[in-house]
Amino acid sequence: MSELSLAGRGAIITGGSVGLGYAIAEAYVRHGANVMICARTATEVTAARNRLARLTKPRQVVAAMPADVSTEADIDKIVSTALATFPGLEILVNNAAIVGPIGPAEDADWQKWRHTTEVNLFGSVLMCRAVVPHFRRQKYGKILQLSAGGATAPDPRFSAYAASKAAAVAFAATLAEELRDDSIDVNSIAPGGLTTRMNDEKLAAGTEKLGDVLYQQLRKRKKEGGTPLAFGAELAVFLGAAASDGITGRIISAVWDEWRTLADHRDKLSDSDVYTLRRVVPRDRGFSWSADS
Repeated sequence: MSELSLAGRGAIITGGSVGLGYAIAEAYVRHGANVMICARTATEVTAARNRLARLTKPRQVVAAMPADVSTEADIDKIVSTALATFPGLEILVNNAAIVGPIGPAEDADWQKWRHTTEVNLFGSVLMCRAVVPHFRRQKYGKILQLSAGGATAPDPRFSAYAASKAAAVAFAATLAEELRDDSIDVNSIAPGGLTTRMNDEKLAAGTEKLGDVLYQQLRKRKKEGGTPLAFGAELAVFLGAAASDGITGRIISAVWDEWRTLADHRDKLSDSDVYTLRRVVPRDRGFSWSADS
């Protein structure tokens, strides 16, 4: 589909050197985008940039820099460099995240708990604050927030990660309403259970911190391969392309949702709470014990 082309569009992808972030960057390059990736480890960023550069077509640009998204100075440098390097900047993909402390909330190292919030939540908010003025001026933009299971359901033993992801998704939904009249779409992606480096970090914590049931679940995911990274990358292409214009304020599963046909239902979607976070009340489950039934 021509509407899935990203040709000429500029995209910043945080955490873009490995895992899902790199898969999204690769998909973006293959669909014609100019891409700026950033991550904390300089050697990994450079290696990823070199691999992506081999996929480019004439006049297509791939840029990269080491950066910490919890640091305002780094974020300002990322955005200013992208604006100076690309003919246009239309897409922000907030993918950078850390798993944080693992184990019961009361035992978690508080400094690590707080740092997880600084990266996963504050990093996303700061990136948005840096690009939104530019998007407002051009009356167009796409912001993609990576979600996780902990954003929509309890995630025991990963309280910092779950809380920071839930807050980031809620922020994205709020920002979507603020930017609706400027033709700036803000959506969250639930990529499924991945077997990335983060999964390995969880397994390394062992049964003492994870509990035997969760440890075995993660081992099974690693053995079976988990959700293919391509699922989340393909959804990220759709949400960064013209095909998704007007779809905003949603959290969309790369695995379970029929997102490829969402454009056909754009009007109905905009007037509903489909693919949003909401409170379940008794009548939703057929109960009649309260006044809202």
